[in-house]
Amino acid sequence: MGTDPAPTATTGKGPMSAARRWAALMVLSGSLLVVVMDMTILNVALPALSADLRPTSGQQLWIVDAYSLVLAGLLVTMSALSDRWGRKRMLLAGFAVFGGASLAVLAADSPGTVIAVRVLLGVGGAMIMPTTLSMIRTVFPDPRERATALGIWAAIASLGAAVGPIVSGLLLEHFSWHAAFLVNVPFMAAGLLAGLLLLPEARDPHPGSWDMVATVLSIVGMVALVWGIKQFSKAGILDPSALLAFALGALVLGWFVVRCLRRPDPLLEVRLFSSPSFTAGTVAALASMFAMAAMLLLVAQWLQLVEGHSPLQAGVRLLPMALGAAVASPLAPVLARRLGSRTVLAGGLFVAALGFVLMFALPGPLSYPVVMVALVLLGTGSGSLAIASAVIMSSTPQAKAGNAAAIEETSYDLGNVLGVAVLGSAAAAVYRAELPVGLLTGTGLGEQTVLAAQESLGGALDIAAETGSAELAALARSAFSESLTQISLAGGLALLAAAVAVFVLTPRSLDISQGH
Repeated sequence: MGTDPAPTATTGKGPMSAARRWAALMVLSGSLLVVVMDMTILNVALPALSADLRPTSGQQLWIVDAYSLVLAGLLVTMSALSDRWGRKRMLLAGFAVFGGASLAVLAADSPGTVIAVRVLLGVGGAMIMPTTLSMIRTVFPDPRERATALGIWAAIASLGAAVGPIVSGLLLEHFSWHAAFLVNVPFMAAGLLAGLLLLPEARDPHPGSWDMVATVLSIVGMVALVWGIKQFSKAGILDPSALLAFALGALVLGWFVVRCLRRPDPLLEVRLFSSPSFTAGTVAALASMFAMAAMLLLVAQWLQLVEGHSPLQAGVRLLPMALGAAVASPLAPVLARRLGSRTVLAGGLFVAALGFVLMFALPGPLSYPVVMVALVLLGTGSGSLAIASAVIMSSTPQAKAGNAAAIEETSYDLGNVLGVAVLGSAAAAVYRAELPVGLLTGTGLGEQTVLAAQESLGGALDIAAETGSAELAALARSAFSESLTQISLAGGLALLAAAVAVFVLTPRSLDISQGH
């Protein structure tokens, strides 16, 4: 594939030393860790926040959703801006916005102000997430060294989703819900200082003119698409507002893609998808997050509501997935050099699929040892994300690193939303099917309480506590466990399909140790 062009990164003192490169990687990986943690940390803090501020159900949904909606909407715009303004400048500005928004929670005394804080966090996250990946392309011009760096980056980032609930649980045992936000401040301050000292500047030397129409299309399209998917998971696939939002998002994003294809200087270089290896890396990233998000959501509920663990105890029991990823991610580039990138990339998805299928296939009631093995396999399989990132970046010219990073981070975000929406909704449907009306009325429930019990496991357990019905609690817990095992098969089959697609798309001769 040739060699990389001369890097656009400069330090003012010539090439970066090895020590400075690896120190810069710690800054980039650590900042992403905090942003990923923030996606999950609120889930544990939400009950305490709701008890203090008493948000309406609509406000509570916006507190949860505002962050991911803003993040999804701005990823493309912020990455394009960073290519023009400077990736270091964008990253440091993102640190300032994210840290400032986290500090502003001290003034939040209403649901509206918390929503505003979450919006600002989404803006900061959109400035940070794609920039960390594109900066790795700059800091590590050598493809072999870059593959190792991406393995470390993927391992640290994978810790975020699992560590978030643990950190939140520890904080809430000793402090108010504000601490779930304030924990970001020292990390962002340290990142800002270290970034100023360590990171080089880089930008696209020939970015072309700014396309304001495409900017609006990308924001509107992504927000509508993500909101529609989220609404499907909450209101069902026939919900009119969800269908309208999904259709609007698809239409606007289609217009955005056509516009980018017709311009010589597009806001997003969608022509990158003409490379089969780039497409394979993107599919792998999306499929891995699809599986991980759904597993974390459903297993976290199972650990707390079925097994009876506290949020902190549940978070600790989710760690095997993060540990599997932490071990596999740095090893993935080494295996890719010996076995081939295609084998490791598709093989990782296959191993993750085995984790899902295991939960379905083993006989007997679902138990934590089975879940633990499944989590380890899923985390180990997600180690292929390091190869996905390396494949995406090795397929991309340095000047378009921001574009590639935006596409990969958008894949992560969409995979997260789709996993929760698709598998979460399917799990809810199986749960309801396992609790038919006749079965519930046999426990003495009336019509309204039957509907509430069918709505969620938490609702059923609340009713069981109020009525003193141990039978209802046992039925609801059994139904949820059954829904988890059934959905595990669906998730496993989806990952197997992705593994086949990635194997077909990835060239056999692809070598991530060679640059673009």
